[in-house]
Amino acid sequence: MLPVSEQITFLYTTDLARSAPFYEQALGLPLALDQGGCRLYRVIGGRAYLGLCQRATPRTPDGVIFTFVTPDVDAWYARLVAHGVTCEHAPRVNDTYGIYHFFVRDPNGYLLEVQRFLADPWDSAAEPGPGPAV
Repeated sequence: MLPVSEQITFLYTTDLARSAPFYEQALGLPLALDQGGCRLYRVIGGRAYLGLCQRATPRTPDGVIFTFVTPDVDAWYARLVAHGVTCEHAPRVNDTYGIYHFFVRDPNGYLLEVQRFLADPWDSAAEPGPGPAV
């Protein structure tokens, strides 16, 4: 496999000023780079990022799920609820996929999932790394 040093997932927004507080305050993701019309947030150390980009025309968020894998799903749920965010459901076990998770939508309608794999480690080749500040 050819080397990949970092990963960025870009999501579009028609209102960056409204979306940024959700990612910065409710999720607590550190801002890595502000490019004016795009803001890049650090998700995993210096390896994975989420980018929000201002666009005049909204994009359809259907078919995209951005998943945060964490050992403490309940703490994430409590954090979001404390910030006034309405989640689609409380954390629960999904036996089909062997996960404990919940879903929430960002201000643009993108579906975000917070999950923990019930069988650890789920990817023995993965290197551990710090996650977002909870």
